[in-house]
Order: sequence, then C-alpha cells, then structure tokens
Amino acid sequence: MSTPPDRPGSFATGPALVAIPTFNERDNLEHTVAAARRSCPDADLLIVDDNSPDGTGAIADALAEGDDRVRVLHRPDKRGLGAAYLAAFAWAAERGYRAVVEMDADGSHDPVDLPRLLGALEGAEVAIGSRYVPGGKVRNWPFHRLALSRGAGMYTRFMLGLAVQDVTAGYRAYRLDALGKLDLGTVTSVGYCFQIDLTWRAVKAGFTITEVPITFTERRAGASKMNRSITVEALRNVTRWGMAHRSRQLRNAFRRGRIEA
Repeated sequence: MSTPPDRPGSFATGPALVAIPTFNERDNLEHTVAAARRSCPDADLLIVDDNSPDGTGAIADALAEGDDRVRVLHRPDKRGLGAAYLAAFAWAAERGYRAVVEMDADGSHDPVDLPRLLGALEGAEVAIGSRYVPGGKVRNWPFHRLALSRGAGMYTRFMLGLAVQDVTAGYRAYRLDALGKLDLGTVTSVGYCFQIDLTWRAVKAGFTITEVPITFTERRAGASKMNRSITVEALRNVTRWGMAHRSRQLRNAFRRGRIEA
C-alpha cells in the first residue's frame, strides 16, 4: 500500500483528501481548486472526472501538473455521483489517507469551510456541512429548488426516523476507517440519493454524525446536474428503505408486546 507523502498535518484525523467529482465543470474547476488549496493547504485534492466532453479533464491534468497536492482520476464515462465518490474513497483508502471530504466543483461549497469539517471529525465519524441547522444558509437558489430540497429532507427524516437535519447535503467529511465499515460494495445509489444512502448506513452503524453550519451558494457557472431521474431514484429508494424500516419497528413492537403479555 502506498502512502501520502510525509507532511505536517493540522488535523487530528491524519492525512486528508478532498474529492471533487467533475462532469462539464471547465468554467468552475480552476477557481474551486485554487480556493481549496488556499483554505486547506495540508490536504490533497483528487479530481474525479467522468470523461467530460467540455475539456474539464484536460484542465484537471494541467492543475495537477502544476501542484503535487492535486491528483486526477479519469473515468471512461459518466457513471454518476455515487460511483465517483466510491472510486475516490477506494483511491484514498489504498493510499493511507485517514479522512476524505466530498465537495462539489461548481462553487456551491465554500472551501473556507474545509478546516471546520475536517476538525469536526475529531469527535465524529461523519461531519456534514449543513444548510439547515442554526447558522446554516442557502443563497441564490430559486424557490422551487429550495422547496424540493427541504421537502426531500422532511420526507426522508420521517420515513427513516433520522435526526440529521440536512440529510441530502453533499458537502461532508468522513473518517476512512468508518467508511470501511459501511459495506460500500453494496451501494448502488447513483445520484444525490447517494448522500441519503450513506447517511442512513452511518446511522444504522451507530456512527456519531455532527452537522457543521455552512452557507450554500448556487453554482458559479454552468447547468445543474439535477434532473427527474435523480429525483425519482431518491424518492423510490427512500420509500423502499422507509417501508422496510417501519415494518421492522412494527414487528419488534409486536414481539415486545407478546413477551410482556
């Protein structure tokens, strides 16, 4: 197993990797990488590009050539957000990183928050950059996007019985040793449902999850990747998981009632 270079670490969790998946982000990537490097100079960055037709992969390679803290993982085609992060997790684990951060390339996640997310891992297995806890904010989103996000969160928390306020958040940090306990080989979620999936698995595994307030801002440039199929996937999976969860609760309650009787 190869390991990251011996570098002074500012995080108790050890060497950290910031994973940035990309697909057609040529107008945003350079700005995001530069801001992340300024904010968190002790962390490495991994750009995971899904063969972007707009040339994002070439920009990523140029950034990596000029900075040994920036790496690039090229994938042959667009396989979804979930698969990109799973590839990044495996890449990080193989190289001995202790923590990994999920961060969008489009500027919606402020790199200034990276040190706070990584610092929060000193007392938790998962640190979520939350829009919906006190101190968290959303800027420049149209009403329908905000309503969809809040509604999806409420439905998910109800169906799965979760206390996490921003269950769909995509800006988050994990301890790598904790991720290894989540049976990631069985994860099939493709879109933003991936975030719900891993949150649900973390809760069932008994992990400590902390929510760090952040300000989320609409993307700097380009088109959103949100579409109908992503929404349908999340609704279908959360409903399926929720029905199974509620059924287990009812069965357990019935068994307890019979024992007490």
